[in-house]
Formats: sequence, structure tokens, C-alpha cells
Amino acid sequence: MVRRHQWIAVDRRRPVDDRTGQRIVADTARRPENRYGNRPTMKDVAARAGVGLKTVSRVVNSEPGVTPETERRVQEAIDALGFRRNDSARVLRKGSTASIGLVLEDLADPFYGPLSRAVEEIARAHGALLINGSSAEDPDREQELVLALCARRVDGLVIIPAGDDHRYLEPELKAGVATVFVDRPAGQIDADVVLSDSFGGARDGVAHLIAHGHRRIGFIGDMPRIHTAAERLRGYRAAMEDAGIPVEDEWMSLGVTDPERVRRAAEEMLVGPSPVTAIFAGNNRVTVTVVRVLAEHRRAVALVGFDDFELADLLQPGVTVVAQDSAQLGRTAAERLFRQLDGTLLTPERIELPTRLITRGSGELPPAD
Repeated sequence: MVRRHQWIAVDRRRPVDDRTGQRIVADTARRPENRYGNRPTMKDVAARAGVGLKTVSRVVNSEPGVTPETERRVQEAIDALGFRRNDSARVLRKGSTASIGLVLEDLADPFYGPLSRAVEEIARAHGALLINGSSAEDPDREQELVLALCARRVDGLVIIPAGDDHRYLEPELKAGVATVFVDRPAGQIDADVVLSDSFGGARDGVAHLIAHGHRRIGFIGDMPRIHTAAERLRGYRAAMEDAGIPVEDEWMSLGVTDPERVRRAAEEMLVGPSPVTAIFAGNNRVTVTVVRVLAEHRRAVALVGFDDFELADLLQPGVTVVAQDSAQLGRTAAERLFRQLDGTLLTPERIELPTRLITRGSGELPPAD
């Protein structure tokens, strides 16, 4: 008797069952559960909804040509599977991400909260995602962060600069990355910048102290290489010069805004050979530390700070400040950025927003002597 053998093609790439030695045939009728990195695709959505891949693409990208009933089935499949559009593929096709980067000095600084929110609202109105990062006032970290955002193909950048040389951005600008600088100008390149009037605001604040009888006025500011710190020092000097008041070296202190450094500077001004009767603080962090020092010394020293801060009006006396509108800074910068992206802005401009003096009592104290 001749035995007939039935030959079965075996795919040797399939795994072998250790117990039987037979190769395992996958059950194609069952789809494995999604794991991290195994996200549902448009093919999965198309299979579940019983439509073609192009139909799913039209629904996902809000394109016309799909009946309401088909759109409903596709949307139900999307919801059931938890499908999310792959924007990486969009970048490869269109060369853009519908996102912008915002590089701040310090995310923890209250001044940047309203600014960041304003940029985010403008970005949202244009259908773009905002990505935040902090330079920590380090020029190298700023450059690293900016170039990392560019490598991820953001469409534009809003930058509060930490450094004073931005030539590293020239290739990105030539490639079409829209860029606006805020609070401080770019260094060694031409770019849009939106600023507050730091010079005029400081001059007005110090002039206010002079108008209330002060002649020995101290200035405590940020690091002198920072544009805003240098401009506020210049405003302080201009107000003193306008009043014909010579400035003593010991009345001026610039450096990091670390509370210990600011505390030492304030205490030295208060007990030196010619103690000050008033202090002009160069930013909100300096002002808060000076308020603490004055409270400990229990001396009636007048104070005006640059930047408003929370609860400044509830202190006794309330703190007089030169206020800048950080939300308007962010809004103006973001609007210019999207005008660049629309192609309606070609020439870089410098926009300087005004400040306003808010009197609350601390800047109106007369000299104690």
C-alpha cells in the first residue's frame, strides 16, 4: 500500500512551542491588547469603522467629502480605540508642527506667569501648541534649549534672552523660523523685540522719591550684563543727575538676585557712612527681600520697586511700584510672531511698551532725618 504524504508549508520564522516542537500559528482574528508604544493606527480605525484609509484621513484632518453617517462611524471607532493623530507624520509631510516655543528666564518667577498665559492664548487662537522652557539665566542653556526646539521643527520662537550673542540663530532664521524677543533685545542679530520702558520707568520711580524730599537714594538691581538691569540703572542715574544729586558708589549694588546678596546690599546701605533714606529696587524679587529687611530694621525708609507683585497693596505701608504689563508684552510678541508666520511682517521692529507708577504709601514716606 502506498502511503500518501500531505506536505504543509511551514513558516520557519514563526516561534516554536517548547513542549511540542511545533511552530506556533498566530490567531489573526484577535488583535493583541494595546501596550505602550503599540498605539492604534488609522488602519485600525478604518477596519473597525468598515471604511477606507483615505476616509479616516479626511475625518481626522477635517477635510470635506465624507457623509455625516460615515463620519459618525469613524468618530465612534476613534473614540473606542483611543486613536490620536500622529503629528510626527504631519511634520514629515508639511515641514511644520503647528507649535511654537517659549523660552523664559525662570518659570517660577511670577512676572512670567501672565506673559506665558498671554502667549499661550494667542497660540491657541491660531491652532498652535505652546512648548515652554527655562534658561535659568544661563546663555549656554538658552542656546541648547532654542536649538532643541528648532530641531523639533517648531514654527516660531518667543525668547526672553539670557545671553547677548544670538548669531547661533542665524541659520534658523534663514530657514524661516519666526522669532520674537521679549523683555530684552537680541544680541548681534536683527530681530523683532518687544520691551517695557525700563529706562523711563526707573527714572520716573526715582524722580518720585526725589519729589518727596529724598537725596540719598540707593539702587539694588540685577546683574549689569542684563539689558533690563542696565537700563534701570541708567534711569536711576538720569533722575539723580536731573535733580543735581551726586551719586555715591556705596548707594548702588548690582548682582544676582539671590536673597542673601540683596539682604547684604540693603543692610550696608542702611548703616553705611551716609545711610540712604530711600531705596529703588530693580525687580520684584529684589523688592520682596528689601521689604523683609526694612521690616526687621523698623526704619521709615522709603521704597519704590520695579515690577508689581502679589500682596504689595496689603502691606503696611503698601509698596509703591513701577508696573509693567507682562501680559501685554506676551500678547504683543505672540501677535507679531504669527504675523511673521503669515508673511505680513518683513522688517524687524523694536516695540517699547510704557510703564506706570502705582503709589501705595512706601514711596511717599519723607526722609526720616
